[in-house]
Amino acid sequence: MDKGNNFREKIFGMVDVGFVEDGISRAYDILNLSIIVINLAVSIALTFEGARASCGGVLLAVEALTIAFFAVDYVLRILTADYLYPKDSKPKAVLKYVFSITGLVDLVSFLPYYLPAFYPSGTAAFRLFRVMRIFKLFRIGVYSDSFSVIKTVIYKKRQQLITSMFIIFVLMIGSSLCMYGAEHEAQPEVFDNALSGLWWAGSALLTVGYGDIFPVTTLGRMMGTLIAFLGVGVVAIPTGIISAGFIEQYSEIQGEGTIRTVRLRLEEDDSWTGENVAELNIPKSIRILEVWRDDRRLKPEQYGRFEAGDLMVLGVELTEERSDKNK
Repeated sequence: MDKGNNFREKIFGMVDVGFVEDGISRAYDILNLSIIVINLAVSIALTFEGARASCGGVLLAVEALTIAFFAVDYVLRILTADYLYPKDSKPKAVLKYVFSITGLVDLVSFLPYYLPAFYPSGTAAFRLFRVMRIFKLFRIGVYSDSFSVIKTVIYKKRQQLITSMFIIFVLMIGSSLCMYGAEHEAQPEVFDNALSGLWWAGSALLTVGYGDIFPVTTLGRMMGTLIAFLGVGVVAIPTGIISAGFIEQYSEIQGEGTIRTVRLRLEEDDSWTGENVAELNIPKSIRILEVWRDDRRLKPEQYGRFEAGDLMVLGVELTEERSDKNK
């Protein structure tokens, strides 16, 4: 049993973004990235008639191999989901991974390829879903600090972004209703119901408009001009929120220059051993930057209860007075 758990833990360390000095984990990371890029390149190449005619068999074989790799990778992540979510039971951890955004992307990267074998009648629909394989590219973001910054900014500003999107949605519905009232009699075939103006509202608010639907009455044009002005201001709100988030995030990163890093190896008799991170009474000037267990860096959601032997990397914020003395 212990050997099995140890083997699964090694598998998890391999498939997860693991310790950079671990040769197997590093090799798997490089292989995973290479397979994603190769699969995308093959998918694009298969859309060219000349490429299909000259080397279609090779391209299809490479596609099959890369997708098989995605399927195996998905199975390995399910088998080791309890290490990704150590606070949860194994069934709950599996469900948590399967229904997470990452798990769903991993699933659609290979499932539509195999479904026609079981449901031949849905081949055309499943082929359409294969396009979603491109979302597998977001896996590359795990290895990039820049992607991490973007992800952090969006997560921190999620409430403001959701609110701004709701405002835009309400404005689109209101614009559609107003345009229906102004244009229905003049263009009954274009604005035939209260929601038929949604396409016009979306193109007018979010772009410069496509010209396929436009108001022809004086009142409709006046309202269209006003709605376009509102769109310039309202649609700029999410941009401003994200820009402010980037400024805050980079200010935090630059501010970390006044933080001293301290490494602490937990022993059996340490007060933190066996404690959950939420139960620790940590001063505001101290932050847990990293936790390493068995040469594997844990993610914050994996901390659970700290164990003897854990290596903790703490950030101790220096006061301005003390920081100036050290210069």
